[in-house]
Amino acid sequence: MQLFNSMTGKKEPVPSKDNIVRIYACGPTVYNYFHIGNGRAFTVYDVLRRYLTYKGYDVRFVQNFTDIDDKIINKANAEGVDYTDVSEKFIKEYFTDADGLNIMRATVHPRATENIEQIIDIVKALIEKGHAYVLDGDVYFRVRSFDRYGRLLGQSLEDLSSGARISVDDRKEDALDFALWKGAKEGEPSWPSPWGNGRPGWHIECSAMAKRYLGDTIDIHCGGSDLKFPHHENEIAQSECANGCDFSRMWFHVGFVNVNNEKMSKSKNNFFTVRDLASVYGYEPLRYFVISAHYRTPINYEPELIVAAKASLERLYNCVNNLDFLASSAVDTPLSEGEKEKLDSFDVFRVRFEENMDDDLNTANALSVLFEFAKEINITVTDGKYSKEFYTQLKNRFMALASALGILYENNRSSLEEEIENLIKERQQARKDRNFARADEIRDSLKARGIILEDTKDGVKWKKI
Repeated sequence: MQLFNSMTGKKEPVPSKDNIVRIYACGPTVYNYFHIGNGRAFTVYDVLRRYLTYKGYDVRFVQNFTDIDDKIINKANAEGVDYTDVSEKFIKEYFTDADGLNIMRATVHPRATENIEQIIDIVKALIEKGHAYVLDGDVYFRVRSFDRYGRLLGQSLEDLSSGARISVDDRKEDALDFALWKGAKEGEPSWPSPWGNGRPGWHIECSAMAKRYLGDTIDIHCGGSDLKFPHHENEIAQSECANGCDFSRMWFHVGFVNVNNEKMSKSKNNFFTVRDLASVYGYEPLRYFVISAHYRTPINYEPELIVAAKASLERLYNCVNNLDFLASSAVDTPLSEGEKEKLDSFDVFRVRFEENMDDDLNTANALSVLFEFAKEINITVTDGKYSKEFYTQLKNRFMALASALGILYENNRSSLEEEIENLIKERQQARKDRNFARADEIRDSLKARGIILEDTKDGVKWKKI
């Protein structure tokens, strides 16, 4: 399998050692619900992880939470609450949406505030080696001490200095220098350090968490294209200067989701949250939409595309449900030689699926192969009658590919129904206990997953929209 390495600008074999792939992915700053652009990146990381696992790799996947940041502090101050109230709420909300999108939990989900000691250790090392300096309780990285700065972006220091999105501070030695540690300000959360109370800068937290959980050199670092500079460039500089080795063997960047051909972002206020979109379309059509194009290609958000994604999923579900129906009434006998040969003839779709996924995770082409597979299944089962084992094995082959993409997960109806019924019971008890906040929370959570509750005289009924 080959992936496009943003650092070298070419496709390269997946880096691994002893069949282990260690991946670090930049997670959310938890001050709001994440938008569909974030959702695309998180979903693509999940597909990468699933497919590597499908290929037999042991994947160690770390995705962080930035749980201390100016945006979190500002939101907490505006609402008159502690910063932890904001971060805890939106970590919980992240998992609601990530679960809805069928994004697997990371091997570790570390938080910046849980790694203060590791952050301070890296900052100390950078100061001792002359790569950082203390200024009035702040600590800055000395960018010109790292002669390879700008490699990821493919620009020189001079080019970056003239047109970069950088923090202006006349006290710094150089405009490009960035904060590793921020001295405490009145009313803000802080932690003790050798340079006085303060809190970590944004970039240093990822270096610390990647090192702690994956080692000095990781295999793949994932992120959105917008993080190349300054975030990833700064991660590389501080990690390689502190550790004395390469930070990541491969850089994997996901393209933007645009609105009217303009990058979606919270700062531009032109974004749609996954939560809001899921309440209209459901989560799975959103997952399908973001993997329906190659991950490096920008995609434009259009409601019609989500509707089309929902229709496409229904076609795939119809194929799987038809196999279930046929298996339920088929004879339960061993596979005949003819059935074995017929099953083996479907192997061409697995081969083509893998060829496309092996070529830089081409999910768009892989989905096309899956539809061709479904079409051939429909023709086959219409033309003849087969044993229960044949239908079962054919479904398993089809679902193995769908699962590698993380789709058709809502078909596990029994477990879904059990989960919904349990939540309904919890909501009913909450209402009896006059805990209306919890009752409303359960109702809203189910609505976000496309499940509507109806309170009737015969009890609570639910339906999917």
